Amino acid sequence: MTSTTHDASTEEASDGSAAPATGKTTLKGNMGVGELVMSVLAFSSPLTTVAGTLPVLLIFSGQTAPAIYLLLTLMLVVFSVGFVRMSRSVQNPGGFYAFVTAGLGKPAGLGGALLALVGYIFIGFFAPALFAITLQGWVVNALNGPDIPWYWYALGIIAVTTFLAYNRIDLSAKVLTTVMLLEVVVVVVFDVLAFVNSGGASTGGLGLALPSLTDASIGLALLFAVGNFFGFEATVIYREEVKNPERTIPRATYLAVVGIGLFYAIAAIAYIAFLGGANVQAAAEANTVSLFDEALREFAGSLFADIAVVLLMTSILASMLSIQNIAARYSFSLAVDHVLPRRLARVHPKHRSPHASALAVGLLWAAATVILSVLSVPPENIYPVASGSGTFSVLLLLFITSVAIFVFFARRGSQGDTAPWVVLVAAAISAAFFGGVTFLAIKNFSALIEGSVVLTVIFMTFTFALFVGGFVYAIYLRRRKPDVYARLGRQKV
Repeated sequence: MTSTTHDASTEEASDGSAAPATGKTTLKGNMGVGELVMSVLAFSSPLTTVAGTLPVLLIFSGQTAPAIYLLLTLMLVVFSVGFVRMSRSVQNPGGFYAFVTAGLGKPAGLGGALLALVGYIFIGFFAPALFAITLQGWVVNALNGPDIPWYWYALGIIAVTTFLAYNRIDLSAKVLTTVMLLEVVVVVVFDVLAFVNSGGASTGGLGLALPSLTDASIGLALLFAVGNFFGFEATVIYREEVKNPERTIPRATYLAVVGIGLFYAIAAIAYIAFLGGANVQAAAEANTVSLFDEALREFAGSLFADIAVVLLMTSILASMLSIQNIAARYSFSLAVDHVLPRRLARVHPKHRSPHASALAVGLLWAAATVILSVLSVPPENIYPVASGSGTFSVLLLLFITSVAIFVFFARRGSQGDTAPWVVLVAAAISAAFFGGVTFLAIKNFSALIEGSVVLTVIFMTFTFALFVGGFVYAIYLRRRKPDVYARLGRQKV
């Protein structure tokens, strides 16, 4: 070949049979444990979560919010036992796509891959609208600048993240690490000042409590909190782009899960300490949007609060970049397997990145932004629907993956340093837990997307149709295109 841009189609031998995968469809990077953990943390957008999601969670959970984060942390640590063991047994790139294929077969694997791809694209699409609203308000109110239409800001952030995702993963990792460190500093300052300025007995004290299964709001609280942990799949998605994956992936997985859980649990305790256990739910409900900002202005003054607003916008950008990187790698894996157009499997000759898939995700977001703006859809109506529907897709995938891990090790046992029964018990517990949370998501889907009954039916039907459609399409491939079917799950054939 004379071209320096590679395509998955070059894997076919001259006789038309499939040849082993080559470096032409291999990504490359040099990420370490710290950069990988920061990429996972960026997915949940820490400052956005503490300023925006946590006050909503406090409305539903009140004094039980820290315990809910700790419960989710425990459950995800349990899930990680099988997840990490699976990453050693199934070393194919592709993340959950490869795991579900190995455990439940190629049809379920393809269905899971479509859930992941569309789910991550939807979750990421929360960011342009939210970024646009935040920046537009800051420019007009704080800077007395022009009132520029929101879609220009949205298209601007899409261009920035697409440029970064187009390049080598190490560039994204450096940007994400820098932004995450700044965000963590702001949240830690908030935590410390909240504890220092706590109301004590006059506001009802700290008054932490454990959640009760009889509490009608526990389901919604779990749904709002579980999305803050999404993104840890990145530890296996980036298998080809990290240093020493056998050591880096397990360490980054456990550090990310435990670190995220403790980080948000402490922030929830800080809110309760400042507002008081007896008042926290009422205060969060009365001033959900401005709770964090007003607390910071009271604690540290307007300058620090304004800095936090700027970092809130970079937090949204970092989250969007992290999600775009993951979505691009799912698109890349499906293109390598010849499910999606093969041009999406091109690897940049210099950056060794899935640049075509990253560009495709960015163009899809840009097109959706233009269409919705032409239809005069308010931006504040876009991000809850996008985030909520995408969260449900990934949550459903987590449940399916838990079942796949259990089935995989039930068939062949744990061939490693972890006892087989430990892996099986961990996988069974996580499958039961995520199955329960998925049921709660189905039951409360309208609240998850903040939408109408019609939207609920449309998006829930679409989500299940993705998995079923992938399953049926894989069966079609098995009959009509066995060479493509053999590749599913990033198999070397």
